[in-house]
Amino acid sequence: MKKLLNTVYVTTEGASLKKDGENLVAEIDGAERARVPMHMLASLVVFGAIFISPALIAACAGAGITVVLLDRVGRFQARVEGPATGNVLLRRAQYRASDTPEDIVRSILLGKIANQRAVLMRGLRDAGEGMASPARSRIVEATQRQAHILRKVSLAGMGLEQLRGAEGEAASLYFGTFDALIRAPDPQMRFQGRSRRPPLDPVNALLSFLYTLLTHDCRSAAEGVGLDPAVGFLHRDRPGRPSLALDLMEELRPILADRLALSLINRRQLRVADFETRDGGAVWLTDEGRKTVLAAWQERKKQERQHAFLGESVPLGLVPHLQAQLLARHLRGDLDAYPPWFWK
Repeated sequence: MKKLLNTVYVTTEGASLKKDGENLVAEIDGAERARVPMHMLASLVVFGAIFISPALIAACAGAGITVVLLDRVGRFQARVEGPATGNVLLRRAQYRASDTPEDIVRSILLGKIANQRAVLMRGLRDAGEGMASPARSRIVEATQRQAHILRKVSLAGMGLEQLRGAEGEAASLYFGTFDALIRAPDPQMRFQGRSRRPPLDPVNALLSFLYTLLTHDCRSAAEGVGLDPAVGFLHRDRPGRPSLALDLMEELRPILADRLALSLINRRQLRVADFETRDGGAVWLTDEGRKTVLAAWQERKKQERQHAFLGESVPLGLVPHLQAQLLARHLRGDLDAYPPWFWK
């Protein structure tokens, strides 16, 4: 159990949460593992099969403490709210901010482009002398250009369409050199550019599947803090599209999804046999391939990294929830700007 930003996250399945006096108590196998005074608690987020006593639920409701229930992979299930909730005011603030989204979009893009650049630079280090000189030169040139784009984006004054244009340029540089990071010998496990709806090759099929998993996590994170997942800032409103979830995932997917895809391919945990081609040329993971990816995804989310803004190490799987909470704090006026997540 980890206490972050006045929110307690419980991720150990089989844990029991109870009320003892004015405290929340977490037990595992009958042994007390943590105790948190309820006056310090703003919300409680639990993942998977975790027992919450009726007395604790009633106490949280009476104290205005939100209880959020997610399944074991982080998909939103339900929420229990006390009588004093800021959801209506928070969503009104979200809707107002979506009319003039430039500052939030700028923060999102600073995180996204910096993390894309970090993936390319890490790929150079991992490959060492084994990477061919032309590929190395292309990646170095791309990272230099990305650094220039980051400097431009960081300056106030760029309009929304200019910011979107900078994002498009950075993405083109990133995916234009992504294939050079793949070291698998199989010629079919190559990346010739992004294809989606449907993906047309194994690498795109893997990326699309991981992006789907991350989108679910980001939507759960948005709903968990009371934000409207359909109203975003970078992504335009569209019926049926979780625009805010897509916004939240932008700065996260280079690290949580793209690096995991590269690892699965380069370590040969996934091979061509783990994919199948269907009608129309669409390529999808097989059942066994999906099992491999899901197991790796769960392990990936357990890894901890330093959160630059919070100044502490947190599991990668909690980063979407932390970023959603930071966005909510900004919209409420508690933070001057939305702090993006940078991979450390």
